[in-house]
Amino acid sequence: MIFRKKKKVNPRRQQVRDNIATERFSRLAAVINSPFPKAVGILTVFVLITTLTLGLDIQPEPLEHTALWSLKAWPQLLSLGVIVSGISVGASLYLYYYQFRILEKSTRVIALATLFWILLTITCVFSFEDQWKPLAVGPAVACAIILTIAYDQRFAIGMMMFYTMLAAFAVDQIASVELLLIMVAGALSCCFSLREIRTRKKLIEVSLVATIVVFWTATALGVVQDKPANLYFLHAGIAAAATFVVGIFIQAFLPIIEQTFGIATSMTLMDYSDANQPLLRKLAMDAPGTFSHSLLIGSIAEAAAESIGANGLLCRVGAYYHDIGKIHKPGYFVENQMGSASRHEQLSPAMSQLVIAGHVKDGIEIAKEFGLPAVLRQFIETHHGTTLMKYFYHEAKKKQDDKQGPVSDSEFRYPGPKPRSKEAAIVMLADAAESACRSLTDHTPAKVETLVHQLAMKRLQDGQFDECDLTLRELSCIEAALSKSLAAHHHGRIAYPKDEEKTASNENTEKQPKTKSDLDKTPTV
Repeated sequence: MIFRKKKKVNPRRQQVRDNIATERFSRLAAVINSPFPKAVGILTVFVLITTLTLGLDIQPEPLEHTALWSLKAWPQLLSLGVIVSGISVGASLYLYYYQFRILEKSTRVIALATLFWILLTITCVFSFEDQWKPLAVGPAVACAIILTIAYDQRFAIGMMMFYTMLAAFAVDQIASVELLLIMVAGALSCCFSLREIRTRKKLIEVSLVATIVVFWTATALGVVQDKPANLYFLHAGIAAAATFVVGIFIQAFLPIIEQTFGIATSMTLMDYSDANQPLLRKLAMDAPGTFSHSLLIGSIAEAAAESIGANGLLCRVGAYYHDIGKIHKPGYFVENQMGSASRHEQLSPAMSQLVIAGHVKDGIEIAKEFGLPAVLRQFIETHHGTTLMKYFYHEAKKKQDDKQGPVSDSEFRYPGPKPRSKEAAIVMLADAAESACRSLTDHTPAKVETLVHQLAMKRLQDGQFDECDLTLRELSCIEAALSKSLAAHHHGRIAYPKDEEKTASNENTEKQPKTKSDLDKTPTV
């Protein structure tokens, strides 16, 4: 037996091999800890359940010795599973490239998959009788409206295409092109006509538009196929009625949709912007200076957001609530001191830092107590990011002893997190700019613009915008909008001329000596 001698490996090559193995292991660990395994598991379960649902053969009038329902033959079921898998993988890739944030939270993926399965099941139920198949347009329209409300138009249009393909197979074994086109027409009309919900009648208007589009599309397809007039008018009427009823149902279940997807529609934001909201009333009573500051931040942040196409209403309402944590200790913040002595004079810089930083955590707890939506709570926790409290940091450096070690700036930073959306970044910058602008003695547009630019560059260099997809061009537009709004707010006034006759008479009166009776009439203080 011949034993082969182990080849000696160069130490450098061995080090390279070890590094490569370490990198592969770290990549594997990153994949395992990423949201992909959960997403793949959810996708697999969705494909299996959907295939079984679409593979049911239901007999509305079962014959003797025939079951009410049964599964299709296994070759058909297997082929159907391949088709469902292909469509589902396509939808997953669309999520990966255009809405990756959904994959980061498994609850969002589960909500989306559950929505698809429920609507497909309803479509299967409507498919028992041929005359009721046009009702399948209703779930397609519901899918388009819900996804547009929960996310945006682009995402809703893309996902709606995948849903209508699955729904066409839910109606029949052979996908009906006619029904597919009707569903696409109704869903597209909803996606394009529904941008935001600011009024309670918006969904009714969208449903009415979709109803008209569905009716005329179904009618036109019936004429093209040379069907009897009474038949295609019946199918068009059923599809149009289902479309309109869906809008009514979604209007009724809108709060549940918002809670399921963790969103707040524009209509909900408008409700929270009302000054009669209990939390805003409490802020106005307990911290009037902070309330006034928040109103101004909301105004300038909304203008800045609209300059880059962001959600201006969300910025405004988020700014109203960003400082609610100051309700607990309003006297420790300069805008509420009303000219009285600062309470921080009696505290050490470290203690003052704890008090100031505490308003972020207090704000989160108050927001949860009052049931504030998560989309508004982000402004409370991110409006300072991890910025440095420069005043107290420099005070601590002045007072440090030789016995103590050097003061670290990490001890005087806010806990964060950093802004994760454009709207949160805008409110952060607007808050800093408005506060700093109050310290200026001369509010000329040039000085305001210079101040805003310096603050923006400091936040950028400090890495505060690292976690939000804000571009330099958008940051420049935000700076210009904030500078314009702040300069307009701090505009100057010309001095009104005094009345010369009254001034002369007052001077003569002051020069005349007072009599004893005049002195007796002088009020005492």
